[in-house]
Amino acid sequence: MAWSARIAISERKITVKLVEPPSCSPTASAVVFIGRDCRGNWVVREQNGLFGGLFVNHAQALKYALSENGHDPKTIIELSRAIELDIPVQESTGTRRAAFFRAA
Repeated sequence: MAWSARIAISERKITVKLVEPPSCSPTASAVVFIGRDCRGNWVVREQNGLFGGLFVNHAQALKYALSENGHDPKTIIELSRAIELDIPVQESTGTRRAAFFRAA
């Protein structure tokens, strides 16, 4: 989001554009893993489990990863080993991770 403001300094008008730095975005530069699960589906998962998903092809997985991490390809890591989609689950006693899609 960008803002603009007009500031009068000694009879001159200056337009200032205020821009939110990329580091303020919660998902900017998040490390994102891309790989296949045990069933061959493409998995995208942020390192802390903030976002992720299952995809039918690599192109869609990569497109999603880029859209979620601020379009920074340097923070995407492609894994050769299997990766599973873990979804955080909130409970009244705290947070735990529920592993889905692991059962055969």
